[in-house]
Amino acid sequence: MENAVVSTDAASGTAADTGTQATGGVQTSTRVRTGLYIGGEERFTDEVLTVADPGKPGVTVGEAASASEADVADAIAAARAAYPAWSALSAQERAAKMADAIAGIADDRDTDAAILSQENGKIRMEAWVDALVFEIRWNLALMLADEVDGGKTLPVVPGQIPVTTEVAYQSIGPVTIIVPFNWPIAILGASLPHALLAGNTAIVKPPPSTPLATTRVVQRVAEKLPPGVLNVVTGTDANMSALIQSPDIAKVCFTGSVNGGKRIMEMASKALTRVTLELGGNDAAVFLEDAILDDAHLDRLYAAIFDTTGQICMNAKRVYVHRSRMDELVAGLSKRLEQAVLGYGLDEGTTMGPLHQSAQKAFVEDIIQEAKDAGADVREFGTLPSDPELQGGNFLRPALVIDPDPSLRVVTQEQFGPVIPIIPFDSEEEAIAAANDTWSGLCGSVWTADRDSANRVGAQLVCGYVWVNDHGATRLDLRAPFGGMKQSGFGREQGIEGVRAFQDTRSIAHLDADALAAMAH
Repeated sequence: MENAVVSTDAASGTAADTGTQATGGVQTSTRVRTGLYIGGEERFTDEVLTVADPGKPGVTVGEAASASEADVADAIAAARAAYPAWSALSAQERAAKMADAIAGIADDRDTDAAILSQENGKIRMEAWVDALVFEIRWNLALMLADEVDGGKTLPVVPGQIPVTTEVAYQSIGPVTIIVPFNWPIAILGASLPHALLAGNTAIVKPPPSTPLATTRVVQRVAEKLPPGVLNVVTGTDANMSALIQSPDIAKVCFTGSVNGGKRIMEMASKALTRVTLELGGNDAAVFLEDAILDDAHLDRLYAAIFDTTGQICMNAKRVYVHRSRMDELVAGLSKRLEQAVLGYGLDEGTTMGPLHQSAQKAFVEDIIQEAKDAGADVREFGTLPSDPELQGGNFLRPALVIDPDPSLRVVTQEQFGPVIPIIPFDSEEEAIAAANDTWSGLCGSVWTADRDSANRVGAQLVCGYVWVNDHGATRLDLRAPFGGMKQSGFGREQGIEGVRAFQDTRSIAHLDADALAAMAH
C-alpha cells in the first residue's frame, strides 16, 4: 500500500494521488469529497459534512455531501421507480447483475482503507479488512441465488378442506440500510446484497462521522447496477427521517446502539415500517477449568477484546475465567498489552488507534476511574503517542480490570473501548448465570478442551451466536444467520435467513370443488 495523501476531484468523485507528507512518508491528512448517488447520478450539495480525524485534532479528512429533505425524497422516489423492473427479474438474473457490479471493487481498496483509517481512527489493516469483508459477504450472498425464489406446496390433508396451497416468497420494496462508524463497509455487506438479491431496491445511509470510504464503495457498485436500484445519501439525521417514516420505505435495517435502535423503532412505528435491529452487545467469554491458554488461543482472545480499540459490538466485553486459571489468563493478556503500540492508524507499527469520538473516550475514562475508586485492581498498559500532531487525539491506554465488583459499569455496560473486566468463577453454573445476567444477547464464547462441555455451556448462553475457543468479528462465519436477543436487537442478517428477512410470503390456495362437494355428501 502506498502512503499517499488522497484527494478527490469534486466533479467526478475519482481519487487522485497527490503525494506524501509528514513523518516517515506517512500521510498526516487527506482531503476527500464525496457526493450523493441517486437514481444513477452523482449529486453534490452546498451543505457538507466535515469529517474530522479522531487522531489529529483540527485535521479534516474530507467532506461529504449533506442531503436535504428534497434529496432524500428524490432517493426514495428513485428506489421506488426502479423497484418494479428489478423485482421482476429472477434471483439468478439479479445475481448475475450483482456479480458484474462487484467485479473490480478491490482495485481501489488501498485508497478506501487509507480514507477509512483516517475518518475512523482504526489501523490501516483493519480498515482494509473492513472493505474486504464487504466483498466476501456480497459473493457469499450470490451463492444463495438458487434458494431465493423457492417456495413450497401444502398438500390436501385428509378430512380437512380440500385445498392445495402454493407458498412463495416475494420482495417487499425499497429498503433503507443504516450502518455505524466502526466497521461500516463490512457491516453493510451483512444486509445490502441480501436485500438486493431478494428483489428489493436500496438506499444506504453511511454514518455521518465516517461517510467517505463507505460512500465511495457503494457508489462504485451502484454505478454498475440499473439506475435507482442502489442509492446512497449522506447527511445530518435531521434531514433523514423520511428514510424511516416514508410509506414508500418497506423496511429499515439498522446497526448501532441500543438507544439508537429504540429511536429507529419508534420512528418506524409511525408508518408501520418493519425493522431489523442489530444493536450493542456485552458479550461474555467463558473460560472453563480445562481451557487451552497457549499463544494461539491467547492471541485470539486479545484480538477479540482489543480489535478496533474495543469498538466492535461483538467484541468480548466480559471475561469469566475459572479461578484456577485466572492468573494464567491475566498474565497472557498482560504480555500482549505490554507490546501494544498506540498511535496513528496509518503509521507503520501502530497496533491500536484512537477512539473514534472524544465523548466515548471520556466515557471509558470515567468507567475506568470508577473501578479504581471502588478499589478494583486496574492495570493500564502502553504509552500515549508523543507526536505533537497527535496531542489531544482520542488515545487511551488499554486496561485490565481484575475481579471487579459485578455492579460496576465496566461490567454492566458496554465499554466500547480498550478496557475489559476479568472475573473469576468457581462453578460452571455460576459462570453461566453471570454471563446471562445482562441486558444484552448478541454473542458469547466458551473456551474449553472438551467439545461436549462447549456445546453444553454454549447452549445455555442467551445470545444469537456462540464461538468455541474463539471470539470476534473477524472470526464470524459469514454464511451463518447473525443477530441478537434481548436488547441486542432482533431479526437476522447473513445466509438465506438474511434474504428471507427482506421478503414476504404469498399463499395461493386452489380449492378442489369436487372433493369439497363429495365431503358434503
